[in-house]
Amino acid sequence: MELIKVKNISFGYNSQNDILKNININIQKNEFVCIVGENGSGKTTLLKCILGLNKPTKGKIETPKRIGYLPQINEIQNNFPATIEEVVLSGTIANNIKKIWYTKTDKEQSKKIMEELELYEIRKKSFCELSGGQKQRVLIARALCSTEEIMLLDEPVNGLDPKIVTQIYKLIQKLNKEKNITIVMVSHDVHRALQYSNRVIELTNGEVTYDGLPSNYEIGGAK
Repeated sequence: MELIKVKNISFGYNSQNDILKNININIQKNEFVCIVGENGSGKTTLLKCILGLNKPTKGKIETPKRIGYLPQINEIQNNFPATIEEVVLSGTIANNIKKIWYTKTDKEQSKKIMEELELYEIRKKSFCELSGGQKQRVLIARALCSTEEIMLLDEPVNGLDPKIVTQIYKLIQKLNKEKNITIVMVSHDVHRALQYSNRVIELTNGEVTYDGLPSNYEIGGAK
C-alpha cells in the first residue's frame, strides 16, 4: 500500500534554479525510509513539499491527511513556557487548526503515548528544562498524537550525545516495527541510516541518485 506518491515534482524559490528536479518517489506502508545527501542537496525541501509547506512548481504529491512531523532541532523554540503534557497534547490539533479544545479522547491518547515513551511521570516538567534527548522524545510523542500511520522526521538526532542518538534511533525503529508506523527520516548520519532503515534514498543536487536497499548502498553511490 502506497502512503505517499511523489510524481515528477520540481521546486525552486522565486526565479532561482530548481532545488528539486523531477523527483519520483513512492513510500510504502510500514517502510523505514532514510533520505540522505550532502547539505544543500534538497532533503529538507523535499520533506516540506510532502508536508505541503512548499508548493512544487511542477508535478503532484499525494499524501494521507494526517502526518506526524518532527522538524529540525534548530527550528524548535526551546524556551517556550509549556509542560511536557501540554506539548504532547498539542499534537492532537496539528492537523486541525480550527480545533479549540481537547476532547477526552485526545487526553487519553496523549496519556497513552506519554506512558509508552516513559514521559508520563515527568509530564508536569517544563519543556525548556529538559535535556536534548528528552526534548526529542517529547516531540516524537507530539508527532505520534498527530498520526497512527506515518511520521516525517528531519535530522532527529542532530547535535545529540552519541548515547542519546542510539536511544532515539532505537525508539524510532521500535515505532516502525511494533507500531507499524511508516518512517520517512532525513539524516546526514549515513552509517546509522544504513543500520536502522530498510530503504535509502540519496539526493544529489536535487535529484534522486540512489533509491534502494541499505545493503546495496555505499556512501557516494551504489555498490
